[in-house]
Amino acid sequence: MSSSSQLVQKLWNYCNILRDDGISYGDYVEQLTFLLFLKMDDERREVAEVFGAPFESAIPEQYVWKSLISKNGVKLETHYHNLLHELGQREGLIGVIFHKAQNRIQDPARLKRLIELIDSETWTGMETDVKGDLYEGLLEKNAQDVKSGAGQYFTPRPLIEAIVYVMRPRLGERICDPACGTGGFLLAALEAMTQEKKLSRDELKRLQHESLYGWEIVNSTARLCVMNLYLHGVGMNGSESPIRVEDSLARDSGMRFDVVLTNPPFGKKSSITIQSEKSNGKKKDDSPVREDFWVTTSNKQLNFIQHIKTILDESGRAAVVVPDNVLFEGGAGEIIRRSLLEQFDVHTLLRLPTGLFYAHGVKANVLFFDRCPEDDMPSDRQLWIYDFRTNKNFTLKKKPITRADLDEFVECFNADNRAKRTPTWSERNTGRRWRAFSYDELLARDKVSLDFFWLKDDSIEDNADLPDPDILAVEILEDLEDALAQFRTIVEDLEKR
Repeated sequence: MSSSSQLVQKLWNYCNILRDDGISYGDYVEQLTFLLFLKMDDERREVAEVFGAPFESAIPEQYVWKSLISKNGVKLETHYHNLLHELGQREGLIGVIFHKAQNRIQDPARLKRLIELIDSETWTGMETDVKGDLYEGLLEKNAQDVKSGAGQYFTPRPLIEAIVYVMRPRLGERICDPACGTGGFLLAALEAMTQEKKLSRDELKRLQHESLYGWEIVNSTARLCVMNLYLHGVGMNGSESPIRVEDSLARDSGMRFDVVLTNPPFGKKSSITIQSEKSNGKKKDDSPVREDFWVTTSNKQLNFIQHIKTILDESGRAAVVVPDNVLFEGGAGEIIRRSLLEQFDVHTLLRLPTGLFYAHGVKANVLFFDRCPEDDMPSDRQLWIYDFRTNKNFTLKKKPITRADLDEFVECFNADNRAKRTPTWSERNTGRRWRAFSYDELLARDKVSLDFFWLKDDSIEDNADLPDPDILAVEILEDLEDALAQFRTIVEDLEKR
């Protein structure tokens, strides 16, 4: 067994020991985050001293890694508590990682053992892939823990890889995820750009510090994202965080990006709270009012579409995961779809099957669109749709999606030359998944709906074999929750009227 494999096994084994004491995967990953950052900061300080290189640590001397090594018992517990509190008051990357940090390992002996495990390795000398894979493995394990609710921000890696592959982020471009979760899209973009060619020192520096940007509203998730990026070399200068801890929908930051890749959180209610005269002094969910939006709505998913169209640079391109309601909902939804089609090149829609996400009840799609200068807007625009949903069944454990499952979509997308796309569907061959619809056809549809189906669903045939019970149960649950969400929308509309 290699040394890296042994380390992974050590950390996993110790995680299981702590779980017996009631420590969740999420708590464990958080404590690893705090301690790993301190250890790596200490290692970088030592290397700089050996080579006489400049290095300014943002960690005060009394709270460096060695201050933990030298203590035991109650003294260690008290010192660690003070350390977390003090670093949580700092600005920049340090503040994001340690904001509101707490010690969840109440047994000082257990905490000491974890510190010793981390101290026994040289992390900065370890390959980035090893560190990153270890940490991402822990994040995925945490996402599988349905009790924690962490799965809501975890997008399947194979889906991320396929999306990033067809989007082709390039060196020198600015990449953004306005709902970044633990950073899956940003890291996949980083990996794609590092494989483009052998990078010079200056190119690598720009890639690691000036190319990737994210917004995350949840403090605990933002810290995991920052550490995930840090272990992959992003933000290693330790000063400014690549992730902003705020609601990206609250305002236009003024920043513009070449590529936007995102899977906004499921759910339709706005996370913006505005105090109004009718709320009797109480905060309530309300619609963000932004001059750059086409329409005011409390629907979070529709607002993310509007926000993305704002932050795209000229000639920028976007890929965003959206639930089905974004494709057909009337009112604000119709206005946004019509405006998007009229002002952008909405060129591709990937319809996703159920069973991909840890959150149930959402049927999702990936919408691809580009901002084009008016002179460069294609005159014969089409929306190409790949139906990856009909007669496709996946589960998170027994039959998880793989990257190979998306190979046909990637080939049909033809990222190198979208003008050369060819349909697999025809009047004679109606069972294929890839076809195009003209903009005239889209704009003429009721409510400008993009909700298309043309494949025959084998599950509704009388003689069809029923899917596995676990798949069937998930589908029933998703249908019920989808219906409930639609009823809630109707009730909200009636209350407003």
